[in-house]
Amino acid sequence: MPHIELPAGLPGIRGPMAFRPETSKPLNELVEVLLRGPSTLTRGERELIATYVSAQNDCYYCQTIHGAIAAAHLNGDEAIVKSVKRDFLHADVSEKMKALLEIAGKVQQGGKRVTSEDVERARRLGATDLEIHDTVLIAAAFCMYNRYVDGLATWQPEDAEMYRERGKMVAREGYVAANLQNAGQPTKAKGDLVTT
Repeated sequence: MPHIELPAGLPGIRGPMAFRPETSKPLNELVEVLLRGPSTLTRGERELIATYVSAQNDCYYCQTIHGAIAAAHLNGDEAIVKSVKRDFLHADVSEKMKALLEIAGKVQQGGKRVTSEDVERARRLGATDLEIHDTVLIAAAFCMYNRYVDGLATWQPEDAEMYRERGKMVAREGYVAANLQNAGQPTKAKGDLVTT
């Protein structure tokens, strides 16, 4: 049960974002840029970083929804999402991605844990400064999002199919979408914000 009264029927971060839309706007815009904006990292790779950090933070909603979005970007490959969450060093991802996930995991523990050696290793494996920057910012942002979701004790349903379907929709339409209508949700006007 949420610690404060949130709009009914909206799981995870969607409840608090609907509760205070003026703060949801910049949060959605940030995630839109980080996870969907132009980048040399694929959308699937960036969603894997968000998923991994959320799993490390034990945020059920965020790791599940972003895992579903990652899988949607990765041709429905849920196995790779599970393997990254379980043990990314043995997951079927590039060595560069493993180095970036190492950095993300250290940011999750505390930003000062990232070392020059971590950054140099990522560079040697092909990571650009922009990719390193965005990995750190994704990890930091998802620590905030995870704590927002769990700090308010939001409703986090366990229906895997709901996450799978929502993941496909967000992968297709983005975080800031136009003309979205979901079951149990009013139609949004063009330009309105859509939360994960």
